[in-house]
Amino acid sequence: LPTPPARLPYVPHVPPMALLGKITATTFVLERPRCVFDGHADASDAVWLAVAFANASANFRNPRSRADVPLYKQLPTARAYMTLETAAAAYSCSARSPPVLRVGGDTACRDQGRQDPCNGPLPSPGPYRVKFLLMGCRGPKAETRWSEPILLRRAISPGTIDSAPTRRGSDVVVIASILASLGAVLATAVLGALG
Repeated sequence: LPTPPARLPYVPHVPPMALLGKITATTFVLERPRCVFDGHADASDAVWLAVAFANASANFRNPRSRADVPLYKQLPTARAYMTLETAAAAYSCSARSPPVLRVGGDTACRDQGRQDPCNGPLPSPGPYRVKFLLMGCRGPKAETRWSEPILLRRAISPGTIDSAPTRRGSDVVVIASILASLGAVLATAVLGALG
């Protein structure tokens, strides 16, 4: 019977700082965990990100091997998938890696027929929960806790956008009239001086 993976206290989260595109209609950004897997990882191990609909995260079962990893294209039926396979060394304390990870950023996933794990756009607002899983050649070695639910932005329906121009206040109309009159007076004065 395989040893259950170590439960790590780290909770994945969206970074608190302001970032352009931090949460969109199909993607979200996570803070990259650092120093979380040190002491558990070997040089050949990989860290994966498990993404699940929030109401399905409790039913998620860690795969026993890389061949059992749930794929992106199975998300609508399996309600979860795994992505962003990365060498464990990229999460070490000494690694010089980007501070954030974008979930759902690979738009080519919808078209590809290959079986590789993919980081495709998320199909609905969710909410989603995520966790990091350290996997070695014999299966899962350590896992973080699940994140709090992450809700994506909803796209605005084109039918709800008001295409009619907003009415101008009476102050704006008065100012525009005065400026137009002054312009006409100035033009008449210039033409009179030249003539």
